[in-house]
Amino acid sequence: DAPAPIQPVILAPLQDPLPGYLAATGFNEKSSIEIDSWENAHGFSFIPLVNGKIRAIVIKNSVVQSGIRVTVWDKSNGTVLRTEYIDLPTAGVEIVKQITALELVKDKEYFLTLNTNDRYYRRRNDGVAVTYPFIVGDIKITSYAMKNGTVTQVIPTTLMTNACFGDCSFKFQKLI
Repeated sequence: DAPAPIQPVILAPLQDPLPGYLAATGFNEKSSIEIDSWENAHGFSFIPLVNGKIRAIVIKNSVVQSGIRVTVWDKSNGTVLRTEYIDLPTAGVEIVKQITALELVKDKEYFLTLNTNDRYYRRRNDGVAVTYPFIVGDIKITSYAMKNGTVTQVIPTTLMTNACFGDCSFKFQKLI
């Protein structure tokens, strides 16, 4: 008997929720650069609508910088699930850092933060606040928050509804 043919493994495409989030909120309409501003942690909370994995961290910043801290949190208890440090050798160029896959559970809330004092400041032309959540692919973005003076890792608590700082996101792959 001939061996059964090997079936190829089919992987779901990688999803980056940031571009869809910026478009849905209108925060892609107006952007400025803040350099040597206050140090803070900022980012968005989210709920995967399916089980999946974060495969990479995506970051773009306004200046060359090394050792930028990006953290993924369990939002319900404020614990750190993963911390990655990323070097940006070129200002304004998106970097995608492949990471050891981080499993995410459907309907569980997480938080992704970036620590820096240099950033893009994104907002709508009309300055109007937005109402959360926003669904982008298989990710529901539930809030955007920041926390000033975060030399140590502390989950952000100051909600922002009329702007966001960035750019930091991830590549999500749902399980098939």
